[in-house]
Amino acid sequence: MSSYITLHSCQFFHKGQQQQSSYGETAKKLKSQIWNSVVTIVLIEGKQLLPMDDNGLSDPYVKFRLGNEKCRSKVKSKTLEPRWLEEFQLHMFDDYSKQLEITVWDKDVTGDDFMGRAVIDLNTLESERTHKVVQPLEDGAGVITLLITVTGSAGRETISDLSNYTPIPYERDAIVQKYGLIKSFRNMPDIGWLQVKVIKAEGLASADFGGKSDPYCVLELVNDYLQTQTEYKTLNPEWNKVFTFNVKDIHSVLEVTVYDEDRDMKKEFLGKVAIPLLKICKGERKIFALKDRKLQKRTKGTIHLELDIVYNHFKAAIRTVNPREEKYMQPEPKMKISLLKRNVARMASIVTAVRDTAQFVQSCFTWESKMRSALAFLSFLVIVWNFELYMLPLTLLLILLWNYFMHQVAISLSKDTEYTQTTTAVVEEEDEDEEKDK
Repeated sequence: MSSYITLHSCQFFHKGQQQQSSYGETAKKLKSQIWNSVVTIVLIEGKQLLPMDDNGLSDPYVKFRLGNEKCRSKVKSKTLEPRWLEEFQLHMFDDYSKQLEITVWDKDVTGDDFMGRAVIDLNTLESERTHKVVQPLEDGAGVITLLITVTGSAGRETISDLSNYTPIPYERDAIVQKYGLIKSFRNMPDIGWLQVKVIKAEGLASADFGGKSDPYCVLELVNDYLQTQTEYKTLNPEWNKVFTFNVKDIHSVLEVTVYDEDRDMKKEFLGKVAIPLLKICKGERKIFALKDRKLQKRTKGTIHLELDIVYNHFKAAIRTVNPREEKYMQPEPKMKISLLKRNVARMASIVTAVRDTAQFVQSCFTWESKMRSALAFLSFLVIVWNFELYMLPLTLLLILLWNYFMHQVAISLSKDTEYTQTTTAVVEEEDEDEEKDK
């Protein structure tokens, strides 16, 4: 079953006087990120919830509270095992509680009924990591499953800041040894290690009235979700952050998206790039041209990334034959007439091909064309007389080799095209800057 997710904005209650008293004169002079971290919550599902209605079911929804911020999920009707698949973002402040309060309620006409409660201490969760939390409610009122990520820290003292990142000698050698072939049968789900350094972006599109943007960068690897701090009033942000991911499937795709932060805590899309893990080289630093949401057309701007990956080839091969991990954070598809027309045309072409094939075979049997039927009969005799069992796998092998050859050609052509597009974009942006200077 396909799953989709909805992003909800949360109520924001912090007053200007509180912000100024908390952050002093520096915050008055320079606009900066007022929160300490962003807490991203993916509410997946609930299990074994309490029945609150006469029919033995409930209409549950969930409330989240962190400090003075609150969020609420949608109501799932008549179920004790709801599946929400909704995403929320709350913010952590230095002067507020780090306790995430979760309450479950039953929607009722006469008044909502309390179903259960749980509290998660966010200080116990490692930052810059996505944690799957199966949280029991108090007094055995059920279980709530969530994905929680504490990310987006702005301080220079954070472990994700490149200024504080000092590679330990032989650290990478230890990682290579950890994922070596000798240890292929240890911790099978852990395929490998991915490191992403988000350095900067250049020439982004302006999303604000002043011709500037407030950009931040989001990295997604299946269900792992990390983000940088927000850099305000700039089209050339420098984030200088380093993130690491545990690789569970080498066929996954790293999605890097740049957003503009708005005052109402909403976000505006600026550009995106998708990088298959199999295309990442050791310590590769590249300039990627940003594209639109569908990754079909270029948008303004480029992003500088440094990528490194280490993985166990045997584990990766074993993982390939298993189903892919379900991605919870998928955008809800929109119904479009053009997409419907394309699908109808595709089905019509398949039906037409099957019909034409059936008519061709029928014409051979009915001898509508003596020459064609004779050739078909001779071909059938040759195949029957000379067929050997080894020919079937040999044919499949030849098809596999041909597809591999065509795939390599397509990869080389796409790399050349991407390099040309990126180089052209950089040159155009440099020319624009020179014209502005003149």
